[in-house]
Amino acid sequence: MAQHRLLSEQLKEIETARERVVAVADPDRSERMIQALSRLVGVGAETATTLVHEVFSRRFRDRRALAGFGGMTGTPYDSGGSTREQGLGKNGNPRVRRMRMQATWRWLMFQPQSALAQWFFARTGGAKGRVRKIMAVALARKLLVALWRTAESGVVPEGARLAAA
Repeated sequence: MAQHRLLSEQLKEIETARERVVAVADPDRSERMIQALSRLVGVGAETATTLVHEVFSRRFRDRRALAGFGGMTGTPYDSGGSTREQGLGKNGNPRVRRMRMQATWRWLMFQPQSALAQWFFARTGGAKGRVRKIMAVALARKLLVALWRTAESGVVPEGARLAAA
């Protein structure tokens, strides 16, 4: 019980610090990024903090470099005369990969009118199972790039709703 109490207190401290970053008046670069991401409906303080500290704190030359870091690039098979694509590699930070997929499903739930969600719905057309999962991974890549642009330059994804201030 003592360990549980200690861990609960530590978690409360972390959550309080996370919420303080969202409300800070004179933010530094990472705090500004967290604030920009937290304004989007469906992107909470925890997701924004994880993205900024694990991914967006680094400098990327373009969206392809970002996708490569996030583990969303193809793994080609090229041996002799046969070449084919083996799907996505498992490169990148596993915590970021999991969080990225959770953020994708939340985006579809909370931002159904955004251009990204509309693209997903048009592509899947009500499909279930494998097709939907494949398209969710494609959407995760697009969403990561869109959130990166929001964090870096404040450009809100087309059709995305912002949280009330």
